[in-house]
Amino acid sequence: MADTLMARIPRRSMGLKLLLVCVLGFVMSLAALFVFLLLYDRTHRAEQVSEEIGQVVGGRQAFMGPVLAVPYVIPAADKDEKATFGTHVIFPVQAEASAASRSEVRRRSLFKVPVWTADLTLTSTFDLTDAGALAPARAQLDWSRARYLVGVSDPRGARSDAVIDIAGQSRALAPASKLALDDDRGRTGLSLLAAPAPGLEPGAAPMVVSARLAFSGAQRLSVLPWGKTTVFKARGDWPHPSFDGGFLPVSRQVSPEGFQAVWKVPFIARGAPAEGELSLISQLASGALGVSFVELTNPYQSVGRSLKYAPMFMGLVFLAFFIFETTTGRRVHPAQYVLIGLAQIVFYLLLLSIAERIGFDLAFLIAAGATVILISAYSTAVFASRRQGLIALGAFSLLYVLIYGLMRLEDLALLIGALTSFAAIAAAMFFTRRMDWYGAAAPAPFPAHAQAFGGPGGSVDPA
Repeated sequence: MADTLMARIPRRSMGLKLLLVCVLGFVMSLAALFVFLLLYDRTHRAEQVSEEIGQVVGGRQAFMGPVLAVPYVIPAADKDEKATFGTHVIFPVQAEASAASRSEVRRRSLFKVPVWTADLTLTSTFDLTDAGALAPARAQLDWSRARYLVGVSDPRGARSDAVIDIAGQSRALAPASKLALDDDRGRTGLSLLAAPAPGLEPGAAPMVVSARLAFSGAQRLSVLPWGKTTVFKARGDWPHPSFDGGFLPVSRQVSPEGFQAVWKVPFIARGAPAEGELSLISQLASGALGVSFVELTNPYQSVGRSLKYAPMFMGLVFLAFFIFETTTGRRVHPAQYVLIGLAQIVFYLLLLSIAERIGFDLAFLIAAGATVILISAYSTAVFASRRQGLIALGAFSLLYVLIYGLMRLEDLALLIGALTSFAAIAAAMFFTRRMDWYGAAAPAPFPAHAQAFGGPGGSVDPA
């Protein structure tokens, strides 16, 4: 009787084993979060280095060409009120900017930051026929104190004195007066440079004013659309530019030798009136015409992208081992699954640490090759079969090639991942279609269908 009861008790439930493998795969995927935290720390450190170098060379620079700033006063309506003071800004009808940049990569420890130096010419054409028409009611413009304002993000990036050409005469630009800074209140994010604008009055003939700047910066160069119509021409020797900001260039050319780009922003698209308070300058920032100096070999973005797929590939590796277990009849202990999962985690650590030094592509080849060889050699020992080790070598090599493909084919990553997952589930269903998931009453270490996949000899009824 006791023997009959024992015979009915499942001695080996592969269904429970699969559930346990799924739980282990989920737990090991959580362990990948620690690698992600390490990646975040390294990325944050790289950003800190970028900021530190940027503070020295000027950082992400934005420029604004000459605009007219005219102080005004609104007299008090009665003795109980106080007079109101302010600054009225007049933008040019036509603005043209050109920038010629030269780039290099600054290094600090393992981190690299693209920096640039540029010669800029910012030209404004003013038409004062209706100047002051949009000034506040009762405002009295003081044209004798008018000045030209030029904006830069960080004056510390200046390589030489900034000069403005007015009616054939050159004047040095100086930090803006306290009045302009008080009215601005720092909302523009620009440091204003100023030069006197003598002899101006409403209705004066159109005039052309040009500012010449030599500046350095890091990572990005941009120009605000400060004119009613703005044209910006940029060229440089950086081979990997990214054109960004509020408007894209109307034409561009990119080659290994550098880039050229042209922006054109009409008045209706600029989103700011032709004149008004000094705070209007802050509205121009959202429409900046910019080029970013992108470092394509940044390893942190690629490693971070690979970590997003860590749970899927952890599951695929565990599923492959489970299929090996069921087709060979050799039992794999949960501790051995844990070791396989740890090897996967160490793969990401190797990838991150090596990619910082030699780049992502070669680092992936080294880390993936070492991990695949390790897991395949372990499979040979676990399943006591050199043939099974070769099968594991081919299967895991294919998986890592797939990981690399997902990193390089972002547009197809979701489709490839979905198809791979579907194929893996289909394979698992095929190889386990005749398995007794509840467990046999007596051990059946070598199912009959295992022999088709190189399992040890022996014949049992899989049912």
